[in-house]
Amino acid sequence: MPDNVERDHRETAFIKKVEQVVVRKSFENYEELQSAVYASLVRYLEEKELLRLLPFDASHHPHTTLDDIDPEKITTFIRKARIKRNSKLSENLSPEQLLTHLNLLDSQGRVTNAAILLFGKKPQRFFISSEVKCIQFYGNEAVKPVPVYHIYTGDLFELIEQAVSFVMSRIDIWVSDRSTGVSVDTKYELPLQAVTEAIVNAIAHRDYTSNGSVQVMLFRNRLEVWNPGVLPQGMTIEKLFLPHNSIPHNPLIANPLYLSGDIEKAGTGISDMIEQCVEMGLKKPEFTQDSNFSAILWRSEKGDSVQDNNQNINSSNHDSNYDSNYDSNHDGNYDKKILAFATTPKSRTEIMEGSLGISSQTKNYERHIVPLLEKGLLAMTLPDKPKSKNQKYVTTEKGKKFLN
Repeated sequence: MPDNVERDHRETAFIKKVEQVVVRKSFENYEELQSAVYASLVRYLEEKELLRLLPFDASHHPHTTLDDIDPEKITTFIRKARIKRNSKLSENLSPEQLLTHLNLLDSQGRVTNAAILLFGKKPQRFFISSEVKCIQFYGNEAVKPVPVYHIYTGDLFELIEQAVSFVMSRIDIWVSDRSTGVSVDTKYELPLQAVTEAIVNAIAHRDYTSNGSVQVMLFRNRLEVWNPGVLPQGMTIEKLFLPHNSIPHNPLIANPLYLSGDIEKAGTGISDMIEQCVEMGLKKPEFTQDSNFSAILWRSEKGDSVQDNNQNINSSNHDSNYDSNYDSNHDGNYDKKILAFATTPKSRTEIMEGSLGISSQTKNYERHIVPLLEKGLLAMTLPDKPKSKNQKYVTTEKGKKFLN
């Protein structure tokens, strides 16, 4: 209604009454809106006593408090969200403020189960089955002897990183020579994004009330990722191959994983996984649902189409006993070279070409610079303008300590 038109007094009174109870809030993305609506609905049903048993992610463990949240993990998450999603979250937010923003406090201001799993100091102290079991087998069957078996613990971000590293450090990688340029190209036997998607889905969407754990099993001919859980009501295996809405089993867990860059656009993960595998000449991934949900990514036949015919690519398999505590895409020597080179502010191109001798293309930037930013070892000179053409990067005090 135009401002110069006088309202009826009853209409004016009604508007004033509504404004006293309406809460206005803006959302940066669909995932954040979905999480907020979900949390609000849970609180409403709880207040009306229409919901006696709360969903797991929105429930409160009786023995947890804010003291069980790790402030450093909160800071690291905010930094990642700012880099990955250009989030407006302030790095000065306290743990309580961030948890409130992410709807990770219940109606009484207590930390939810989702908050403990994401940012807890020791999540397995309260949820022992939230661990991830990673196993490598010699052949195509789950039979002993088993060359490598690890049980990983930590928060969900750490579990994802450790499980992905377990797989990527144990599959073939093809490394090109320098005949076509100074940069070295690498190709993994399985697409990194597809492996990550399978593991993230298992961790984010599993049933945390189950005593079972997520299992990552690497066979000679395939990768299988199991999680104790079922598809959302109305969703079928067939529908996974078609465009579909995102229906996360644990919305309060899914939204932070989206902000951190671990989950991509809503509802596109499965189709992206299939496309990436097919583009590499691999068989389409398979999905099954029985007592567990499983995703199967088929490995390449030796010497097959993973290799690029236009390049001289050599195959090398990682030592089966090798274990990494950081993402296998991140080279520790490269980290040190970058940090030593950037003790004074340097541009992205200067760092990539000057310290590493490789191109500054996006994949190299994401592989070498972004992890250092997320860990707080490297910082932007223009943190509020991450995509500025004048952006430079400098080694932090934490990074200097790491070097020493």
